[in-house]
Amino acid sequence: MQTTLAPEYQGTPDGLAAEAILRKCVHCGFCTATCPTYQLLGDELDGPRGRIYLMKQVLEGETPTRATQMHLDRCLTCRNCETTCPSGVDYGHLVDIGRKLVDAKVQRPASENVVRWALKEGLTSKLFAPAMQLGQLVRPLLPQALKNKVPARQDAGTWPTRSHARKVLMLGGCVQPSMSPNINAATARVLDAAGIQTVLAAQAGCCGAVKFHLNDQEGGLAQMRNNIDAWWPQVEAGAVECIVMNASGCGVTVKEYGHLLQGDPAYADKAQRISALTRDLSELLPLLVPLLKDKVALPADAPQETIAFHPPCTLQHGQKIKGVVELHLAELGLNLCTSNNEAHLCCGSAGTYSVLQPELSTRLRDRKLGHLEALQPAVIVSANIGCITHLQSGTDTPVRHWVELLDAALTGS
Repeated sequence: MQTTLAPEYQGTPDGLAAEAILRKCVHCGFCTATCPTYQLLGDELDGPRGRIYLMKQVLEGETPTRATQMHLDRCLTCRNCETTCPSGVDYGHLVDIGRKLVDAKVQRPASENVVRWALKEGLTSKLFAPAMQLGQLVRPLLPQALKNKVPARQDAGTWPTRSHARKVLMLGGCVQPSMSPNINAATARVLDAAGIQTVLAAQAGCCGAVKFHLNDQEGGLAQMRNNIDAWWPQVEAGAVECIVMNASGCGVTVKEYGHLLQGDPAYADKAQRISALTRDLSELLPLLVPLLKDKVALPADAPQETIAFHPPCTLQHGQKIKGVVELHLAELGLNLCTSNNEAHLCCGSAGTYSVLQPELSTRLRDRKLGHLEALQPAVIVSANIGCITHLQSGTDTPVRHWVELLDAALTGS
């Protein structure tokens, strides 16, 4: 796509990066067919191709409007379009640039600014944990919309205490330890059973995605640098094999530290190393399966209940990991089924999207649950805390992380 940058963007990092991405687009429209918001709204400007045109216009000097901002806000950043695109358009990075440029020129209403500030500061704050505990305590009294965001309190079980020569770092995350603490504990127990010790760096916090995608890009980058500093002593000493992510949304972000910090001379090389060492937990399954095969304790006479798997967008489109969880868990006797319909589409969680775009998010959630529940599953599993919480808000069927099922199989519970 031929682009002539306006003088204010010529020679700037954002302008040069956006121009290189735009030049790959050939207007084919394949992306539109797989865009969740286009499928719901039927508006070209609520699909990737339309949003690309809007961003191109801004980069060429046209003044963005509130409508421009609205169409970019409605994007889930699910990156399904990247999986579909035959030309390799890096839409996810382009929309980050586009939102930044538009927000610099279009004033948001005060009410929107308050909500966005509360999300980016509250979800990543140390006060989030006590606030979640309070919410869980009074959960039966909460209105349904708020109750949907406060999962029932969960027992994390015990953290393994054995030491192993093999060690991995793991990001605890910002909201996951409070909302679903069993995910981290189950991950540590599964790795322990395979002879691998899980190490948490106390100073590591949010991966940076929440602030970055709410257009506090400097705040997000600061959190990324903080994590690199927290992990670096272990990485530099060669004490860990990799950095494990059990939330695919965090995983896709940390894998992009190298890209996002490439312009920072103090952190560029370190960020590249961190990204190269980062693995989604599912990427360890080929290693774990032979070590765990004799330890899985599934009752021989247990009925074969259906386990429905929802692959998060951040796993299948962001990290390009598809089919791995289903393949390797089947080797351990856990047979996961993905939906025959729209398994590639977003569930509507998309980080803070379910709060900022509740109507669209709920429609996507219910559409996704309709396909999953057609399988008549005993349980639904996923690989990202946001998807798990969002899907659970619309169904009585238990929704869990797949590692929790593997942990239960290992303990025979």
